[in-house]
Amino acid sequence: MTNDLARWQFATTSIYHFLFVPVTIGLAFLVAILQTAWHRNNKPEYKRLTRFFGNLLLINVAIGVVTGLVQEFEFGMNWSVYSRFVGDVFGGPLAMEGLAAFFLESTFLGLWLFGWDRLPKRVHLACIWLVAIGAMLSAMFIMAANSWMQHPVGYTLNKAGQPQLNNIGALFTNPTFLWGYVHVLLASLVTGALIMLAVSAWHLRKQREVETFKVSASLSLAVLIPTIMLALFVGSELGVVETKYQPMKIAAAEAQWTTCQPCSFSLFQIGGGNNDQTPSQIIEVPHLLSLLSTNSWNGKVIGLNQLQAEYRARYGPGNYVPNVFIQYWSMRVMAYIASLVLMLSLWGAWLLHRGKLEGSKWFLRLSGWAVVTPFLMNTAGWMLTENGRQPWIVQGLMKTINANSPSVTSTDIWISLFVFVAIYAALGAADLVLMLRYSRKGLVYEDETDSESKGAGAAAGAIPALTY
Repeated sequence: MTNDLARWQFATTSIYHFLFVPVTIGLAFLVAILQTAWHRNNKPEYKRLTRFFGNLLLINVAIGVVTGLVQEFEFGMNWSVYSRFVGDVFGGPLAMEGLAAFFLESTFLGLWLFGWDRLPKRVHLACIWLVAIGAMLSAMFIMAANSWMQHPVGYTLNKAGQPQLNNIGALFTNPTFLWGYVHVLLASLVTGALIMLAVSAWHLRKQREVETFKVSASLSLAVLIPTIMLALFVGSELGVVETKYQPMKIAAAEAQWTTCQPCSFSLFQIGGGNNDQTPSQIIEVPHLLSLLSTNSWNGKVIGLNQLQAEYRARYGPGNYVPNVFIQYWSMRVMAYIASLVLMLSLWGAWLLHRGKLEGSKWFLRLSGWAVVTPFLMNTAGWMLTENGRQPWIVQGLMKTINANSPSVTSTDIWISLFVFVAIYAALGAADLVLMLRYSRKGLVYEDETDSESKGAGAAAGAIPALTY
């Protein structure tokens, strides 16, 4: 019971935190592109868009990103056995993330925020690019640590049977990390582009600042189309990597109980789960599972029953099959929504090419609702990744059931879980209200506002202050 509650608490904080991380990475990159365009052509609309979407970035960082700090405390509080076991490996990338990437991101975000009209334009532009780089580096270190849990590399076991890192290069060349990290970056760019597209579409539909928001809509589509295509491709290749190193995860994602060669892919099924090995599979596509899992037309996929027997022989008694229902549908939710987003973006590009984007009410309306899709895809992706590793907390080395803190009671976790859910719900509501409020405001003409405020301040003898 305690172990399950600790898992629920960590899942809650992780999923909530990852609602904000892709927004930060994606919006920081897009804001940097807008400011670069302003730096090169000095058109005022690019500056206004930079500051407009910069406001949304700042709201997201202020409310959401710091919630990830709670997870690091949870390692010591709820998962002390795990922390002692993997501390010599896991601590390194977490320290790099906190001491290097997070401080890089937060420091230069502050300089960018207060540096308007105070820093030289090139220096100020460099600040937002360093924010974007810091956000990407932060994700890199976290993904390196997580990928080690999925596929442990570059370590030796000491006399106490604990892993110790002896090859840091292996940590950052881990195939699971390389493909997984690229996938996260692409998913983040998709998230940022869809948010920018949704906001731009709302203003275009209201016929507000049409020419300016047409620029941001065009930028979002230019980023969205290649990134969603690449995300689908990289996700497929990540599945091939995981078939090699975590075959149980992929077999569960396909509800494949028996070994097959070649293997068909079911578009959806009725029934299924750990207690139902014969669901009704609807619309099977021949050979597609073989292609997705092995990059081979007639590739072999080992079934869950055979893998369960192999794992019992290797690791001892126990159930090594993850929740098949979650695996099966998480993969399809992620892939199917991504395909719909690709079709939406191609539709938008076609309208833009024909000069009809701002007049297409259906496209603009659907683009507004599409803002929820990246959050569904990202959550489904993490459920697929983390649920698929179960019952392991570190693949092949430690089971989740043996990793939690023995001194923490169920009552302790219930209380903290309730508090976290309540606080996160309040923060989430505040973030949603602020994001909607500021995304629906018109563009601020800062040049006029600044000149008025400076004139008023000089008349009153006011002391200049750092303002945004």
